[in-house]
Amino acid sequence: MPENIPSHIKLLVVSDTGMFQKNGNTYAFGPVVKELGELNFFNNIIWIGFNKKQLAGNKSFLEITDERIHTIGLQNTGGKTVVSKFFIILNYPVYFLRIFREIFKSKYIHVRAPSNPAVAAMIVSYFFPKKQFWFKYAGDWQGNAPFFYNIQRKWLKNLGKNSKVTVNGAWINQPKNILSFENPCLDSLDRLKGKSFIDSKNIKDKIDYCFVGGLNENKGCMLLLEALKNMNLPANFGSLHIVGDGHLKQELELLAKKLSIEVLFYGSLPKQKVVSIYEKCHFLVLPSKSEGFPKVLGEAMNFGCIPIVSNISCINQYVQDEKNGILINAISISGIVNSINKSFEVTEDDFTNITKYNYKIAKRFTYQNYNNRVFSEIYS
Repeated sequence: MPENIPSHIKLLVVSDTGMFQKNGNTYAFGPVVKELGELNFFNNIIWIGFNKKQLAGNKSFLEITDERIHTIGLQNTGGKTVVSKFFIILNYPVYFLRIFREIFKSKYIHVRAPSNPAVAAMIVSYFFPKKQFWFKYAGDWQGNAPFFYNIQRKWLKNLGKNSKVTVNGAWINQPKNILSFENPCLDSLDRLKGKSFIDSKNIKDKIDYCFVGGLNENKGCMLLLEALKNMNLPANFGSLHIVGDGHLKQELELLAKKLSIEVLFYGSLPKQKVVSIYEKCHFLVLPSKSEGFPKVLGEAMNFGCIPIVSNISCINQYVQDEKNGILINAISISGIVNSINKSFEVTEDDFTNITKYNYKIAKRFTYQNYNNRVFSEIYS
């Protein structure tokens, strides 16, 4: 903790992050648990999220063991039907009152958007001009977005002077209260492991690929398997490792049996198990249709996997095509085929140079860098 920060500082976190109770303990989405735990200049963190009992058993969820973090679970709402959306509207007064009460007791407020609780927090922010609000927008800040997300983006650009907004990427004519911020995903141990992986990796023998993300239409996993099905793969093509879960899993497993290569499905995994997959692999393939900035990209760059990723959002601000990665410019079977074919042209020297270059870039995704910027640029 920096010396000039009072030890009694409290942070209120408002989100729609899933959490659940099991055997008297609270579990929540692992990356957010880690991210909040790394904010070491707060000694009391009140975290508002959504009760999602149906997620019990999801391996990407972690037990909250940090004694500073105390959770408040809101009733889970959401869905695509008219009825489910109606229940969201009915719950807004509950969101508003609960969030208003907690903001009233806090000076420092961190809100994760886009989400329904974020909308309630935006409204409340006007009632407390002396409190410091930090809104973190996780989606694509500039590209096409669903109607509800687009409304939130426009609103965030016009909040009061007490609110700062962090976004993925740097954009022209950005208002002063909109800050470009990298998503943290790496601690000091990750950095040491990453250097070790890169020093020992090569592509002399077989080359392994991985996909890390949700098994749904947006992440492009089905397109990836269809692309591989339509390719003449070289003899040194190893295995495709798929980490993640979703409603397309069974369909993907059936399609994988038709491929000439080994496809391994791991389901959702905790961070340390995902790192063991990165250790085996040489390329990360992520043909997403929409993203803010995926944390797995920062992880892949740190652990020696060259990214093959969609040219969307701010990704091309970190990955330059055929310099330190490969950009998928057309999110289609043919576009993915073309991009994977480029990976076959990477020489041993190229691989070594690219992975070392990306390791240096990955320093921007460390919790230490994130912590320093939160302290100096947001809650100063």
